[in-house]
Amino acid sequence: MPRPTLLPVAIVALLTTAVLTPPLALGSIKAGRLGIGDSVMLGAKRALHARGFGIVDAVVSRQFYTAPGRVLYWRRRGRLPRNVVIHLGNNGIVQLSDCSHAVQAAGSHRHVFLVTLKVPRSWRKLDNDRLHICARRFANAYLIDWYGASRDHPAWFASDGYHLTASGQTAYASLVARRIAAVP
Repeated sequence: MPRPTLLPVAIVALLTTAVLTPPLALGSIKAGRLGIGDSVMLGAKRALHARGFGIVDAVVSRQFYTAPGRVLYWRRRGRLPRNVVIHLGNNGIVQLSDCSHAVQAAGSHRHVFLVTLKVPRSWRKLDNDRLHICARRFANAYLIDWYGASRDHPAWFASDGYHLTASGQTAYASLVARRIAAVP
């Protein structure tokens, strides 16, 4: 008796996924919100989608130096929306040059929101100071003070002190959405 193959099933699964997954509407992406982040943002992905984020481009261990490249990636594909949120730095040092390049890559007609860090690491204060400086350098850059909003809410965080619990995901996404809505 011949051994059954899984190839047809895999092909059917791929075709089903491709057919049943609706494409993102380009108009909603351009008018919407894009998040670029690390595992903290990734944890809040569903909550962010529920608040108008068409794309949450977040991966584990992402460093801030990748931000300019990620902004350019979406811009070159014609999918960079008006509002870009960058929450990086939990995994290492934020260089002012990288922050400046990320804001410049978005273009002056877009809003770039920089999220401060609530991470128990030696570089947190330095990174947050640099995010503040970067936001002040550009008319289209805005700060979202996650550190200030969250530091007195330990229930929002897992035992590591920075990854989000379910209530933290909701609080995070709500803060980000409110800040974006406050900018004309």
